[in-house]
Amino acid sequence: MRLRTPLALLGAAVLVLAGPPLLSSGDDSDSGTQIPGLRFMVPNTPGGGYDITARTAAKNAEDAGLTHNIEVFNLPGAGGTVGLSRLVSEHGNGKLAMSMGLGVVGAVRSNHAPKTLADTTPIARLTEEQDVVVVGKDSPYKTIDELVDAWKKDPGKIPVGGGSSPGGPDHLAPMLMAQAAGIEPKSVNYIPFDGGGELLASILGNKVGFGVSGVGEYLDQIKAGELRVLAVTGPERVDDLKDAPTLKESGYDVDFTNWRGIVAPPGLSEAQRDKLTRLVEELHDSPEWKKSMDQNGWDDAFLTGEKFGDFLEAQDKRVVSVLKELGL
Repeated sequence: MRLRTPLALLGAAVLVLAGPPLLSSGDDSDSGTQIPGLRFMVPNTPGGGYDITARTAAKNAEDAGLTHNIEVFNLPGAGGTVGLSRLVSEHGNGKLAMSMGLGVVGAVRSNHAPKTLADTTPIARLTEEQDVVVVGKDSPYKTIDELVDAWKKDPGKIPVGGGSSPGGPDHLAPMLMAQAAGIEPKSVNYIPFDGGGELLASILGNKVGFGVSGVGEYLDQIKAGELRVLAVTGPERVDDLKDAPTLKESGYDVDFTNWRGIVAPPGLSEAQRDKLTRLVEELHDSPEWKKSMDQNGWDDAFLTGEKFGDFLEAQDKRVVSVLKELGL
């Protein structure tokens, strides 16, 4: 993930797996990838980025024969911290994993959550993707400049919707966009939703002036003409959205991408952790996953184990730093 501005460089959101204790078809030293009873927890509502990532990963793993009958379930609330608390309470459960990303990092901070990602077992960072700035098909804004011009006149009258709590990717992207446009971030009327699925209805119903979410979450609606994409937040145009300019080429100095990954409960044995990691490594190398990444506009950002843990710690510090620099 990548987020570059004159102020800061911030990686931005996630895939979290969850479920009962991990048992293999043999004992815990089994070198395979079969984890009977594996469950993936999605810490927000259906239809969001964590949900899409988890369900895609589960289907691809099953189609590739890596494991079978993975249960994906949603446990939304408080920007993902309800699910995080549940995950941490499942100490030693090698059959549970959670889909997560920058949104959970930010929610831990904004909600002053008692449990943090430092309490989990890091498994892997999977993907990176750009955010999109979108409006409904009936919106009066046809270009990013038209939107920004109206936004600058009265920032509070144009609510911005995002599928993450303050500090998450869908919050940070429009705040950085506002700053680059000369709008005081504190004046922005940001409305958080518990995932992109909840946000979508408000964009389509013109309940918000515009929305910010991941490319993969809204690609189908954009292609169907239900949403109009005004810009993408990353360093270059997205292959499936070639008509949508980047914020940077539109004159707004923002370069921002989100990421998603997987964490597991604390207290796993080395064998349990290794088996989960091995499953994700073989998923990452499978043709099924590579095809899904291409279809969803996801970039490869694979990172496992301690390196992923170090990345999570750095992300937490950067979220705090950028929020301070934005005056939020």
